[in-house]
Amino acid sequence: MTEFWELSFRDKKTMWGFEPADSAIVTLNLFKENGLNKILIPGFGYGRNAKIFTDAGFKVTGIEISETAIDLARKHYGNDVRIHLGSVSAMPFDQELYDGIFCYALIHLLNEKERIKLINDCYHQLKPNGYMVFVAISKNDAAYGNGEKLSKDRFETKHGVQLFFYDSDSVEEEFGKYGIVEFKEIDEPAKNMENKRSQKFWIITCKKQAK
Repeated sequence: MTEFWELSFRDKKTMWGFEPADSAIVTLNLFKENGLNKILIPGFGYGRNAKIFTDAGFKVTGIEISETAIDLARKHYGNDVRIHLGSVSAMPFDQELYDGIFCYALIHLLNEKERIKLINDCYHQLKPNGYMVFVAISKNDAAYGNGEKLSKDRFETKHGVQLFFYDSDSVEEEFGKYGIVEFKEIDEPAKNMENKRSQKFWIITCKKQAK
């Protein structure tokens, strides 16, 4: 996966533009309403979904598999954010506990074992009363069923990207023991991607209860 994303960012650079995803804005408001400050963003990319958090005064740490993406983030956003270079499968990169975690369009790129580990690793780096928000592709997206079927609800696209498509049952199965507050389907308009359709995602919000 490292090579795929490294080549993608080298070739397409800031391929999603600079405006944050709608779900990032929703998450920012949730984090602000609950007085959160220190957050982790696994799958940082070049930082388009991080900037609204740093602009709002949040202390942000990222995890990113592509060195090129990190270089792009530094170029466009400066050095205010600590970014760990590596795969989320190698978490944890530090022993910090975070008030909030925002993971956008990453978890569905992983296999079942990797997904479970990511959710568990994120939960263990949450402070009590902290929130983690995952955005994952839905079975109701138009891309479902396209490409080679690898396993139940998991397909490989013609570009070699492996996608697991969530429905409500799989959301509950994988996130159920991690304090689900809410999960709902959303449309991301991808407004900076010309001639690209909106995608159907789940936005999954969990809270770590204080013991």
